[in-house]
Amino acid sequence: MALFSLFTPQDLLLATSVAFVAGWVKGMVGFAMPMVLVSGLSMFLPPDIAIAGLILPTLVTNGVQALREGFAAAVSAIKQFRVFLIVGLVFLLLGAQLVSVVPTQTFLLIIGVAVTVFALIQVLGVGLKLSNPSARIEVMIGAIAGFVGGMSGIWGPPTVAYLTALNTPKAVQMRVQGVIYGLGAVALLLAHLGSGILSSKTAPFSAVLIAPALAGMWIGLRLQSRIDQVVFRKVTLLVLLVAGVNLLRRGLFIG
Repeated sequence: MALFSLFTPQDLLLATSVAFVAGWVKGMVGFAMPMVLVSGLSMFLPPDIAIAGLILPTLVTNGVQALREGFAAAVSAIKQFRVFLIVGLVFLLLGAQLVSVVPTQTFLLIIGVAVTVFALIQVLGVGLKLSNPSARIEVMIGAIAGFVGGMSGIWGPPTVAYLTALNTPKAVQMRVQGVIYGLGAVALLLAHLGSGILSSKTAPFSAVLIAPALAGMWIGLRLQSRIDQVVFRKVTLLVLLVAGVNLLRRGLFIG
């Protein structure tokens, strides 16, 4: 099997386990899947392979989330946040082109900063408050989300922060997140087909992770009402915080 020329059986077992946990977390809280995937996979795989691995499962699961309330609701969300999406797409394409030329240590630092800052802000309960939507702020956050997303596959932190700052109702926020992440995942797929990160060698690995990610998401959705959401979210964020700090450690001290 060609897949085993790049990955050992142990690597694949660990990777599918990470994908399952990432899907479970997404099913429970609606976000954080790319962060769990890239943080977990980067522990034992090169960062560029970790990025390749998250692309297809992220695309499929976000498609499911975006269309849960129907096509019309998804289109409505696209119209409402079109500026964020357009700016994010442009910067995502720019950021994706840098993945293959950025040194591994720098790459780990970028991912580690994105994960750590988001988790720390959420754990401490710090957040922006916006009484009215601002085109300037929407452009700025869309640019940050897109650029970091293109580099690391993680565009959730600034997106969640922005939607929370607008005090977006929970049901609307879940739908909008699904649409933004879903379209972001399509853009990420296209961008990394161009950058060479997703290739004939890495695409099968990414495809293998789809099934465990969907299985984890299905279980997470079923357990959503049975487990205290506040406690689970705090535990998830603490795990991400530890993972982010570890990625920073690797980026700073391991060369």
